[in-house]
Amino acid sequence: MPGGHLTYEDRRKIAEGLTEGLTYAEIARRLGRPRSTIGREIARNGGPHGYRAARAQQATGWRARRRPHPPPSTPATAETDERDPRAVREFEQKLTAVLSGMPPMATRVLVCLFTSDEGDLTVADLVERLRVSPASISKGVGWLEQVGLIKRERDNRRERYLIDTEVWYRAWLVGTRSMALWADTVQEGVDVLGVQTPAGARLHTASRFFQLLSSDMAQAAEHYRQTFSGTGDVAN
Repeated sequence: MPGGHLTYEDRRKIAEGLTEGLTYAEIARRLGRPRSTIGREIARNGGPHGYRAARAQQATGWRARRRPHPPPSTPATAETDERDPRAVREFEQKLTAVLSGMPPMATRVLVCLFTSDEGDLTVADLVERLRVSPASISKGVGWLEQVGLIKRERDNRRERYLIDTEVWYRAWLVGTRSMALWADTVQEGVDVLGVQTPAGARLHTASRFFQLLSSDMAQAAEHYRQTFSGTGDVAN
């Protein structure tokens, strides 16, 4: 029903619409749904090229099972769940510290999105959760958008930032590109110092190392994508 939860039949029609090359707005009109609903559904479940109805249905059921169920008389809000707020904050801080290699604010925004049940938040939501200015949030989301780790979706007059099931695949590719950049930069040093010199030989070895590492990382990422895209485990 329009306004209710998406059914498997709805998801099948979304997949068919994407295959036909329809826009999100056209798919939304077919189903009698808001465009923002269709956009979030697709973003959370593999994107326009990886969306599969069965996998999306499975992922939705999995998220529903994980979400705490409040008493019948209590509204189902994030404030009424059974999680320990202190434990959640400590985990978010630990995950932020582990995810090195990104700008600090970008890392905090990504962790905030990844640990939210919905997987999408507005700037106001992020400001409230991170206790920073909108300008700081803008810098963080700008970097994440640039490298493809989050997506922007307009919901009425508000903009929402979303992650989907392939966020770690794309994060890994960011690291792969970093290794390739290191290889190219170090190789420049070989040209400057001369490959026959001790320093040049040392840099040449380092460049080869980063080239091989970049290649191995790219192959591992693609193996992950192909292995899990057909099983639904990516969504889990």
